[in-house]
Amino acid sequence: MDIRTVPNPLVRAGGRWLRRINDRHPWSHNDHFHGWILRRLPARRRQALDVGCGAGLLLSRLRGRFDEVLGVDADAAMAAVATERFAGDPAVSVRHARFEEVDGTFDAITMVAVLHHLPLEVALRHGAELLKPGGRLLVIGLARAQTLTDLAWDLPSSLLNPLVGLVKHPQPVTKPVDEGGPPLPMRDPAETFAEISTVVRRVLPGARLRRRLFFRYTLEWTRPA
Repeated sequence: MDIRTVPNPLVRAGGRWLRRINDRHPWSHNDHFHGWILRRLPARRRQALDVGCGAGLLLSRLRGRFDEVLGVDADAAMAAVATERFAGDPAVSVRHARFEEVDGTFDAITMVAVLHHLPLEVALRHGAELLKPGGRLLVIGLARAQTLTDLAWDLPSSLLNPLVGLVKHPQPVTKPVDEGGPPLPMRDPAETFAEISTVVRRVLPGARLRRRLFFRYTLEWTRPA
């Protein structure tokens, strides 16, 4: 549910104004939640897996906190960027692979804006199977907004978004920034938060699923020892 699509013309005009401010002071919602992940890493830190690693920013932050870090990405171009970034680094390896092709065991599995690209229940079950006892699954996810409760979270996020942008990126951007490299694969989420919650309760008993500002939710689950 996007306020820019609400029929009321004043609301739509406000949405367009917010979009202009956001474009001039951009910031990454996904990177914003990396700190949440790093604060919840398990005590045992031998192997970590980052699913949908993209260009490898989270890999660089997990490196040094684990003995070995593996990044996988189903997009060949993104996997190539991450592979080049960590060329010659024995602590980090990158594979062009789908999540369901990954085997082995891990102390931590991270997913940032990736789960909605995957079949939800299948991906959660596979993640649980890959974790060692005591291992932790940490997810930053997106859900489809549908209900008034969803809007109650999205509306303040929309209003606060430009304020955070002014703090994180105070110098206005006057033209699109050419960051180089391939574009990030994009997909709108199919499941609502309520639907995700139902599946999580069934597949990952005891998981902590929370709505967050800035159009994200967090999921934390530790495999029983």
